Amino acid sequence: MIIVMKREASQENIQRVVRVLEEYRLQAHLSTGKQVTIIGVIGDKSVLTDANLEVMDGVDKLVPITETYKLSNRKFNPAPSVIKVKDFTIGGGNFSIVAGPCSVEGREQILETARFLKSCGVHFLRGGTFKPRTSPYAFQGLGLEGLQYLKEAADETGMAIITEVTSLRTLEIALDHVDVFQIGARNMHSFELLKEVGKTGKPVVLKRGLSATIDEWLNAAEYIMTGGNSQVILCERGIRTFETATRNTLDISAVPVIQQKSHLPILIDPSHASGVREYVPALCRAAVSVGADGIMVEVHPQPAKAFSDGAQSLNFEQFESLLNVLKPLAEICGKEL
Repeated sequence: MIIVMKREASQENIQRVVRVLEEYRLQAHLSTGKQVTIIGVIGDKSVLTDANLEVMDGVDKLVPITETYKLSNRKFNPAPSVIKVKDFTIGGGNFSIVAGPCSVEGREQILETARFLKSCGVHFLRGGTFKPRTSPYAFQGLGLEGLQYLKEAADETGMAIITEVTSLRTLEIALDHVDVFQIGARNMHSFELLKEVGKTGKPVVLKRGLSATIDEWLNAAEYIMTGGNSQVILCERGIRTFETATRNTLDISAVPVIQQKSHLPILIDPSHASGVREYVPALCRAAVSVGADGIMVEVHPQPAKAFSDGAQSLNFEQFESLLNVLKPLAEICGKEL
């Protein structure tokens, strides 16, 4: 439920409503707009049957919310969220580029990539150090060593680090090394991990599960946000369908659907969606055109020698060519790249 306050409601009116909610052991989340204040109510609303909120001074109306997700709901927060990481932002009219290799394979590899991306104006460096692979025999990442290389690259370039955590143990290891946590598609339903990530206060990129509906995805975001962390960035990375021509099927329609349902920013991951580097530029153009807040794309100095996902990774020349196409398109679409 949300409580819409009247335009002329005073701060005392608003705080009185908040106090009543807290007396009933409910959480109140305020969203203050230019004209009205909205109070989102979290908890079992059935306890309010005798509270008579609708007749309190300053209250305009009570609006029930039928969706199971609340904090991530646009009805709770009508203004699009802007996530700040270091001196950079995701959302708010920016088209953000998150780039880097699938896996951190060594010190020189990640430093070379970070220096190149920095020269291209990219602010967000991605690289996997804990790799949840389909096969237990595939490269599983460098762990703490990889985190240290990422941190060195970020310290040198000033970029923000995004890396995936796969368990409570890896979360604890990564806590002091990264700026943004990533929850991969396989862990979208790892609710205990989502709760703990929510307690860190650091921004989180939440990828859509392989077969997750949009409502399930937003409920996963809710797990993070109920821990007190509102800095959630959604990432559409393709869903599993009957099609075999691509690694997954990019649900490009998820962008306008999310933007109608939620205030959270949304990225597109064309690399995992397609699994084929030749398709990546077209999907990046689609991401700009549909109004996404950015892309997460895999870039490697030598994709043919990559330890993982080389077939979907762009080399440096291909990435530069992509940026040359995206910059004027972003401007046309009203985005700043």
